[in-house]
Amino acid sequence: MTMSYDFMDFIREFSQAKSVAVLTGAGISAESGVPTFRGKGGIWEEISIEEVATISAFETNPVRVWEWFLDLRKTFKNCSPNSAHTSLAKLEERFDDFTLITQNIDNYHQEAGSRNVVELHGNAWWSRCWSCGARFEDKALGFDSLPPRCDCGGRLKPDVVFFGEALPIGELERAIQAAQRCEFMLVIGTSAIVAPATSLPYCAYQSGGKIIEVNLEPTGHSSLASLSLFEPATKALERIVEAMGLD
Repeated sequence: MTMSYDFMDFIREFSQAKSVAVLTGAGISAESGVPTFRGKGGIWEEISIEEVATISAFETNPVRVWEWFLDLRKTFKNCSPNSAHTSLAKLEERFDDFTLITQNIDNYHQEAGSRNVVELHGNAWWSRCWSCGARFEDKALGFDSLPPRCDCGGRLKPDVVFFGEALPIGELERAIQAAQRCEFMLVIGTSAIVAPATSLPYCAYQSGGKIIEVNLEPTGHSSLASLSLFEPATKALERIVEAMGLD
């Protein structure tokens, strides 16, 4: 049975926690102006997943995938972290064990100051060689020719997880471990649709962690939540930070 909190009861108990995990999805960056992938007005309403975001698409038409991906990088470049991102960086300073697990690839958590970030789906500003496996930071918004090439001659792939690819095992293991040991998990701006990220709140709940949901509307995680804040992430996290005296 999920115990329900009022907001200040949550703050009092949350302030005493030693281990906290956070799971973020596209909703946290939507307030920065970044379109979400799913839902009304989302990226997948404009273009098909199969055309630009599957591993088979990259194998058969890497030029088209890179054209779309460079446009996505430009979108990220033209936007910036918002106060929800910076509030999470402030919370990290407060707790002994704080793990931020994100499904996002925009790098905004790091830009806002978060340090212990688990990137389940990779990072848009890194590339990996399809041939030799070399991985490196890549801030390019354009190339002389596509697909870009590694020094070894192999084609470069954005270092993000396309549909049809497995998640990086090391990052997934870190996320599961953080979920299993946390006293609280904040679940922010995620649709509760994309596996295996959607299983992490269940993992935390089954291990005794309390789920605090921040989203504009109920999701599949709402039944687990001790407290649901159905409001923008910026507003909810600013309230939490202020109540804890961290602003």
